[in-house]
Amino acid sequence: MKTLEYIINWDPVQKFPLWKGFFIHIYSLMFVISFSLGWYIMKYIYQNDNIHKKYLEPLFICTFFGTLIGARLGQVLFYDFSYFSDHWIEAFLPIKENNQTLLLGFIKGYEFVGYRGLSSHGATIGIILSNLFYCKTILKKKSFIWLCDRLCIPVSISAVFIRIGNFFNSEIVGIPCSETLPWAVKFMKMDTEYGDIVPRHPAQIYESIGYLSIFLLLWSLYKIKIKNYDGFLSGFFFISLWSIRFLLEFFKEPQGGEFINFLSINTGQWLSIPFIIFGLFLLNFSRIKKYFFS
Repeated sequence: MKTLEYIINWDPVQKFPLWKGFFIHIYSLMFVISFSLGWYIMKYIYQNDNIHKKYLEPLFICTFFGTLIGARLGQVLFYDFSYFSDHWIEAFLPIKENNQTLLLGFIKGYEFVGYRGLSSHGATIGIILSNLFYCKTILKKKSFIWLCDRLCIPVSISAVFIRIGNFFNSEIVGIPCSETLPWAVKFMKMDTEYGDIVPRHPAQIYESIGYLSIFLLLWSLYKIKIKNYDGFLSGFFFISLWSIRFLLEFFKEPQGGEFINFLSINTGQWLSIPFIIFGLFLLNFSRIKKYFFS
């Protein structure tokens, strides 16, 4: 008796041409959607919490640059330092060496690829530092933890779209799985570093579903005024999101030149542990503050 096979041959369009070597990548489009949606969520939150709208634009600017710079530096330092140490221009510009193409129609040897290599751990560090600056210099009347409790809501939904972008790019692919798995995927355009094109776990979709669940829970908790306990929402966010990331790393192929692989735990998992501990600290802070000061 023949075994049934359920395989999705994933061969999507990844970019759309704009002008002379410039393209809009679906991955980049996911970033645009993420920041646009984040803007409207924070606009609602600021209105709901009686924060003047003049503080919204500086928040967007700090978060945007903190995310982009942190994510790129995180990718360079944590995952692909051996490559970027010989290709420093690619670490800062959204281009890649290709002797067969002309950038802007006349610069030989490079092509525009967008910022594909971005680290979520680096992005988190960048967001924390940039918004700590924002709280200290702009939104002085509110604490950094107060902001974290609100900013974690749009960040969680943004993570959903970023992983969808990874799915379209056929990157951060899952490990091989049985052909009988109903949602097994063959990534037809994946990088050769991942090995053969065989049925794999759609790890990006697993993460997207997990992050969407976190967003819905955070939004519900915010609406029922759990926000009044400083540190609770952001503590829950750090623990749940990075725990999901830690567990799902077991379903992923190694990313680039990972510099840590110890006790069967990879770079992404080791980097997730400090964020989980930070979340536990925030939850404990929330509990202590509620007990002594409520």
